[in-house]
Parts: sequence; structure tokens; C-alpha cells
Amino acid sequence: MARVAVIGVGQSAFVRSYPGSIRELAFEAYREAMRDGGLKPGDIDASVICSAPEYDKQRTPAGLMAEYLGLNPQPTFYVESVCSSSSSGVRTAYALIASGLHDVVLVLGFQKMSEISSAESQERMGRGGDIQWEAPFGTMMPAYYAMHAKGHMEKYGTTEEDLALIRVKSSAYGAINEKAVFRKSLALEKVMEPKYVATPLKMFDCCANADGSSCLILASEAKAKELFSKPVWVLGLGMATAPINMAMRDTFSGLKCAELAAKKAYEMAGITPKDVDVAEVHDCFTIAELMAYENLGFAEPGQGRELIRNKETYKEGRIPVNVDGGLLSKGHPIGATGGSQVRTIVLQLRGEAGEMQVPGARVGLVHNIGGVGIYGNVTIFGAE
Repeated sequence: MARVAVIGVGQSAFVRSYPGSIRELAFEAYREAMRDGGLKPGDIDASVICSAPEYDKQRTPAGLMAEYLGLNPQPTFYVESVCSSSSSGVRTAYALIASGLHDVVLVLGFQKMSEISSAESQERMGRGGDIQWEAPFGTMMPAYYAMHAKGHMEKYGTTEEDLALIRVKSSAYGAINEKAVFRKSLALEKVMEPKYVATPLKMFDCCANADGSSCLILASEAKAKELFSKPVWVLGLGMATAPINMAMRDTFSGLKCAELAAKKAYEMAGITPKDVDVAEVHDCFTIAELMAYENLGFAEPGQGRELIRNKETYKEGRIPVNVDGGLLSKGHPIGATGGSQVRTIVLQLRGEAGEMQVPGARVGLVHNIGGVGIYGNVTIFGAE
């Protein structure tokens, strides 16, 4: 298989309410990525635009973005897998390059969730589940993940405090991430306040909607070496899906799609979980991060809580996870999230992550989930 590298990364600040249009929001990440890679619009062979529909009125955002960013007449594609859209975009870009069809592909993820009210946003998220048998009964993301939290607790004895410790870690790193929505460290007592959203998940167990954009530039080996001095290579990609209808799932203590995607990514990269130096996982809720520890093989099933109890997922620990604050502190602008995760890992492997830097990081992993475990993307990156 041909080698593919990331040669440019960018991200807007994630904010609760962006004052401009979606094209202006997208431009912020695009500008940073192009400057990062030292590229011009003419260097881009194709673009992949990623978002979840129904948050803004634009019917075909790929066409809009290609025009606004000066990427016409190069081909553009629109990719959507809800919360994992821009990781699916990376997979698409990789395939376009590895096939020889294109040499340099830009992946842009965006979401302006403040265009609609919180109630409308929750309703749209609920429609990410089965709209015949689930959404009409009021199922929304906190309730779905609360089912998983209950399942994990009943099967393994996990506690609410175990989940709260994940948010404490997240807040500590969000405080030093200038791109994050929430930049304040939280004490365990604050996180444990009984402000339940969907039992056993409390307010601080849940991520927040946000507006934001991310941009990645991928290139063939020849172009990467020609255009950029510090390429970060895509070592492995795994993707899997699960039934959208929760009644068809065989477990609520983990996400099977993540487990299968990780297996494929490790096999392609030729590594094991022990080889990963730093990871970004999809912590839309604290239970999601805990399940990710186990689904990715960082801990045995039921033992993920030991990692957070012993601070093994802190920057100084055995397997640092979400040392940029994760979704819980950065915010979760759906289409931009996966690209933001990749940006963090690329900066880590280039040694450019500042206060968040994990010393000596050479292999990084991104775990990005769409919906309630409907789509699972795991992507592994390596430094030269």
C-alpha cells in the first residue's frame, strides 16, 4: 500500500457561539492548515468536506466551501458519519491518494451548532438513532450513553466517581488548551455535584455543543517529502459499524464498532496497543472515554477504571489520553471533532504540542465515534 502523510493541520477555536457564517468559520481552520503546510490553493488536488447535516440551511456545503476557499475547479466530496465525519473524511482522503487518483487532498470538518436552539440540537441528535423505534420516544444522546454507563456499572462495578475522575483530568488539560471552550480546572467535588442529566450521568459528565472547524492536508509519499519537512504518516485505519437500533446490540458495556475498528487499525499498522504513546478518544461523555480504554486494548474489560484511578491516562502516565482536554473540555462541533483529534496527535508526533506535549511520542491513535456506536473510526499515526 502506498504511504500517505499528513502535511498540514489547522483548527479554529471551539466556541459556544461563533459570530460569523459557516464559510468564515471553515476558513479559520483552512488558513491555519495551509500556513502550517506552507501550501497554496493550487497545491490541493481535491477536497473532502465533512459535517453533520441539518444544523445550517446550506444544502451542499462541499460546493460552498470549495468556492469560498478557492479550491475550484478541483473535485470536492461531502462525507458524513455524524460525530465521526472528519475521521471518515481522512479515510476517504487516504483512499483517494493511495489509489493514485490524487496526490494532495484537503479534509475540512466544520459545524456551527449555535445556528439552532439547544432543544432543536438535541432533537436532531436524537434522530441519529432509529427514527421509527427510538427517536419518537425521546431518546437523546445523554440517555443513550446513560444506558451504557448503567450497563458498565452493573457488569463491572464502575462508580460515578470513576467517571468524575475522567472529567477532572479533562478539565486540567482543557485549562491549558487555547482552542478549548472550557478552560477551567474542576475539583472532584464539583464534578460530583448531583446535577443529573440522565442518571447516572451528571452535568459535568457530558460534553457541550460548540461551533468550530478543523482542517487536515494529506499527501502521497512523494509529495509529502517534496512539500513538507516533518510529515506524520498514516500507519493504520480501521472502521466498523453497528446496528443503529439499540435492541440489536449484544452489549451495553462497550462499543463493538470501536473494538473492531481498533483491531483492523492495529493489524494494518503492525502494532499492538502497548505501542501507542498518546491517544485521542471520543469522550462525548465520561463513560465513552472509559469504554474506549477497554475497546482499544489499553485495559482489559472492566479494568478501565484502574487507569483513571491511578492516573495512567495523564500526560505522565503509561498511556496518555486526551491531553488536550478532549470533547469534554474542548467542546464537540460534530463535523470538526475528528479533525481536531488528528491535529492534536500530529502536533504531538511533531513535538509541537507545547504544555500538552507527551515526551518522546512517536505513535499516536485517534478514536472517533459516530452516533451511539453506529460508526467507529480508529486511525493510527507515526512520526518519521
